[in-house]
Amino acid sequence: MEEHLKDREREARELRRREADWNYINSLPPRLRAALVFYIETGDLYVAAKIAGLRVEEFNELRIRAGIPHVN
Repeated sequence: MEEHLKDREREARELRRREADWNYINSLPPRLRAALVFYIETGDLYVAAKIAGLRVEEFNELRIRAGIPHVN
């Protein structure tokens, strides 16, 4: 069971990495860039929003502009 969850987390991370618009992400200020990379690696929207200094709704809009899918 735990191995299945690890596989799903790995697959979700790989999908977020693959779909992300890295040119856009790399053009952003360091704090926003770091928050998006954190989100790509973890999928944790709430902590990523805190890193960015944005409300969750604002960060989610940034995530969409960066082409990063929300994977459950």
